Amino acid sequence: MNNKVENIIKNDRYRHLLTLSYDDIVPFVFEYIKKHTFPIISAWTFLLAILILMADARFALAGEYRFLVIFTHSIIGLIIFPILLVIPHELLHIIPYFLGGARNIRVGADWKQYYFYVTSHLSPVGPVIYIAVALTPFLLISASLIYLVFIIQSPLWIWSLLCTLFMHTTMCAGDFALINFYWINRDKRIITWDDADRKEAYFYEDTRKAEMRGER
Repeated sequence: MNNKVENIIKNDRYRHLLTLSYDDIVPFVFEYIKKHTFPIISAWTFLLAILILMADARFALAGEYRFLVIFTHSIIGLIIFPILLVIPHELLHIIPYFLGGARNIRVGADWKQYYFYVTSHLSPVGPVIYIAVALTPFLLISASLIYLVFIIQSPLWIWSLLCTLFMHTTMCAGDFALINFYWINRDKRIITWDDADRKEAYFYEDTRKAEMRGER
C-alpha cells in the first residue's frame, strides 16, 4: 500500500477498529478461535482428519516396532520437528509482506506468552496481503508434510510427519484467529500495521468501501 500511517490516522475516510497490544495476543487468539465460523470449523475439521490419520498410522506400528523406537519417533514428530519449523514458518510470513510492498519487517518473540511474530512496522497493508501473510506458512508447510507422508514408505517416519503436521497446525492458532477476525469483519476493508516499538497492532476500516455499498 502507498498510504502512510499518519495519512490514515488523520483521514476521516478511515475508521479505527482495534488496537491490539502484543500483551493481549493470547486472549485475542482464544477469543477468536472459539467462534464457530467457517475458518475455525475448517481448521478443526483439518485437525480431526489429521488425528484420524495419526490413529491409523499408530495402529500400523503396533506389534511391529519396539516401544522405545515408537517413542523416539513420537518425540521427533511432536517436539523436534515442530521446533525446527519455527524459523521457516516465520520466514514464510515475510514473503507476502515483502511482495505487498512492506519493507520495514521485523521478527520477534514474546517469551512470557510463548509466541513468535512477524510485523509490518509502520507499513500499512490491505486485507489480501494480510490474509496471505497469515495463511502462507500453514498452506505451504502443511502441503509439504502431506506430500512427504504420501511418498515416504517408512511407517515410523509417516507417524513422525503426521505428529509434526498436527503440532504445526496447532501452532497456527494465532494465524487462524487473525483470519477469523477478518472473516467476521469481511464486510469491511481493513488496513493494518504494527508499531513494533510500542508493541501494538492497529486495524482501521476504509469507509470508502462502506459508502460505495450504500450507494448501490
